[in-house]
Order: sequence, then C-alpha cells, then structure tokens
Amino acid sequence: MKQQHMFSNRMICALLVPVVLEQLLNSIMGTADTMMVSNVGSAEISAVSLVDSINILVIQAFSALAAGGAIVCAQYIGQQNHKKANESARQVLFIITAISVAVSLLCLVFQRPLLRLIFGSVEAEVMRNSRIYFFFTALSFPFIAAYDAAASIFRAQDNTRGPMLISMISNGMNIVGNAIMIWGFHMGVAGAALSTLVSRIFCAVVVLIQLRRERQPIVVRDYYKIRPDWKMIRRILGLGIPSGVENSMFQLGKLAIQSTVSTLGTVAIAAQAMTNILENLNGIAAIGVGVGLMTIVGQCLGAGRKDEAIYYIRKLCVIAEVILICSCLLVFLLVRPITILGGMEAESAKMCIHMISWITVVKPLVWTMAFIPGYGLRAAGDVKFSMITSCVTMWSCRFCLCVLLIRVFGFGPMGVWIGMFADWTLRGIIFSLRFHSRKWLEHQVI
Repeated sequence: MKQQHMFSNRMICALLVPVVLEQLLNSIMGTADTMMVSNVGSAEISAVSLVDSINILVIQAFSALAAGGAIVCAQYIGQQNHKKANESARQVLFIITAISVAVSLLCLVFQRPLLRLIFGSVEAEVMRNSRIYFFFTALSFPFIAAYDAAASIFRAQDNTRGPMLISMISNGMNIVGNAIMIWGFHMGVAGAALSTLVSRIFCAVVVLIQLRRERQPIVVRDYYKIRPDWKMIRRILGLGIPSGVENSMFQLGKLAIQSTVSTLGTVAIAAQAMTNILENLNGIAAIGVGVGLMTIVGQCLGAGRKDEAIYYIRKLCVIAEVILICSCLLVFLLVRPITILGGMEAESAKMCIHMISWITVVKPLVWTMAFIPGYGLRAAGDVKFSMITSCVTMWSCRFCLCVLLIRVFGFGPMGVWIGMFADWTLRGIIFSLRFHSRKWLEHQVI
C-alpha cells in the first residue's frame, strides 16, 4: 500500500498562507515609520532611514537564531518527542532573549560612539534625531527577539496563523500610534519610535502568553525558572549562527552597494531606492513559502522520512515559482502608476521602469532555485554550506561585479541588477547541485 504523505495540500495551504501574509505585514511595519515621518522633515526622515539600517541588521540576526531553534523543535515534533521539543523551546527562548538583552545594553551604553562610527559626520539635527530613534529601538530589541523566538516555535508545530494575527494587530497599533504621536502630539521621531516600541512589547507579551496554552505540542510556562542547558544551546546556536552570519552579510552587502549607487547622483539614487522596494515586494510571498518549507522539511526528517523531505522541497519550489511569476507580473503592471503616485521625476521613473522590466523577465527564471531549496537544506542542518555559498556569491557577484560595472564600465544603477542576476544564477546552480547530490541529508540535527 502506498504510504500517505505527511502533509496534505490543505495542510500545506493552512501553513503557508499565514506565513506569506506575516512576511508582507513585517515588510510594511519596517517602512511605516519612514513613510509617516517623511511628512515631518528631512532631518527626521534621514535619521529614521539611517537607524533602520542598523535595526534590520540586528533583527535579521535574531530571526536567524530563532530559525535555528525552530529547526530543532520541528525535528523533535516529527519524532513525536514532545518532551524534548518543549525543552528545546525553553532553551531557544532563554538564549535568544539573553543575547538580545546583552546587545540592547551595549547599544544603549555605547550609543553615541556607535552612531558616530557608522554614520560619520552627519548634520547635528540628523544625529540628534538618530540618537532619539535609536534609544527607543534599542530598548525594543529584547521584545523583538522574544517574539521571533516564540513565533518560530509556533511555526515549528504548524501554527502559523497565531503569529500572523499578532503581527496584523501589531501593525495596526503601530500605524495608529504613529498617527497619534506624530500628528496628534507632534512628537516627531520620538513619537514614531515610542509607537513602534509599544507595538513590539505587545507582540512579545501576547505570543509568550499564547505559548502557555494547553492543547498544543509545545507548552512553555514558568519562564523565570528556565535554566541554561548548554548542550541544547550549542545545538541551537550551531544552526542559528551560520544563518545569522548569512543574513547579516546580506545586509552589509546592501549597505556597501548603496554607497556605490550614492556616487551616481540623485536621479539614480531615487530610481534604485524605488526599484529595491518593488523588487522586495515581488519576492516576499515566495520567501514566505521558503520559511514554511523549513517546518515541513524539519518534521519530515525528524520522522525519518527523507524521501518526503525531497518531495516537499520539489513541490514547494513549484508553488514558489508560480507565486513568484504572479507577483512579478503584478508589480510590473503597477510600476508605472506607482512612480506617478510617488511623484518621481521623469528620468528616475524611466530608470526604475527599465530595471523592473528586466527583473520581471530574469527573476522567475533563476530566483526560485537560488533561494527556496536553501531553506530546506538549512532545515536538514546543512547551514554551513548555505552560509559559505551565499556569502561567496553575494560578495563576488552582488558587490564586486556590481562595483566593477558601475565604477569602471559606467553601467549606472542597472549594474546593481546585472550583479544581482549573476548572483541568483550562480547560487541557483550551486544549490541545485547540492540538492541533487543528497549530501545535505547526511547531517544530524538531533
């Protein structure tokens, strides 16, 4: 008799849809402060944008560490070992919260020299607003980390709806809070930062309360009684740190590319900024599929069903590809109206439309295999290969090739995307070969 698959189409849909929506909501929350502060003044918008470059770096590191813990939890759940799953969940919460508190304290203590080191000699008003915004966002780091850890635990046990609903409410709170603080009380940057802090505290508190509820595989209570299990922590960090390095390198690479684009003038800067936003938008849903894939592969491997893990990586690659094609076409159809509504100059808008046109053609051809199998490989514990591959292709193609094309051959901002296309293509070939070699199945997570 043919063995039944672990996840039905209905189960896959129930898992993926909330994750995709949560990814979209998270991207909105990241830009809400910037958009609403833009009405206050140039010093304020500059401060928020500059500090957000640090925030994204830190948040991505926390998210990667949480994902490492989720892999361990998912594999124990696949084994039906709920006791170990609960123990690993407690350690995930402990270590990520401890790290985030340490990072928060360091940022608060060394706030001035850190901002001066990263931003250099910016205008006094911009630096003053940056310190205000950074103070509140640094306070929020432990709450971001606690939410990421708890949300990853929920995803590991197939509950993606809960984090999505919490994220939805939090986004609403942040936007309403911004409106009240910025326009009602005229608090400017401080108002935006305070609103974001409150919404992040809300996320952390609610999700931790939800983890206490019965009738779910993982139940975590008595948070103050959690003590470190260093063997389990090493296992979690062994998966999370390579992913954290990978995510951080991406952000550092983005910052390096921005410095190169900044030499091309305001028209190119504006075109590149809008193109970045739109390219992120057309890929965010497919990334949600990858995040969901980690749970599925983790549980399959925990249950000892390697054939199922291979099957679902292939299946979700197809799903991600279909979603990506639809997303790219939708963004392509909307790019012209968006540039008009955004009040872009004619030359910047023309540049942006040209780059989006190329992205619409190339991205569906190479992007899926460059990213989606990687999520499955990480869930199997193949994190070092993923980290090395991503870092090498990113710095060689996205950065070095990009700088060469712009500074030497005069390609303009299109040089960024040629470098990006090269990165996606090379990464896709390497991950495809790795997937078909089956070497990623040789790792032992638990």
